[in-house]
Amino acid sequence: MAGGTTARVHPGRRKGDPMLTRNGKPRLGPLNIRQLTAMLDKTQRKKDKAKLSREIARKQARLAV
Repeated sequence: MAGGTTARVHPGRRKGDPMLTRNGKPRLGPLNIRQLTAMLDKTQRKKDKAKLSREIARKQARLAV
C-alpha cells in the first residue's frame, strides 16, 4: 500500500453496531441477566428462547462461583 492509499470499505460496513454481529443477530455476551430476561420475554422463536435461556443459565452459574 504505497502512497497512503486506504482500503475501500463498503458504505454499509463503515459503522458497525458493537451490539450486533455482522449478519444482524444480537451479541448476548455483553448483556446482563436483566437484559437477557427482558429479551426472553419479548422473543417468540423457540430457537432464540433456547439461546437466551442457555446464556442466562451460563451467567448465573458464573455468579454462583
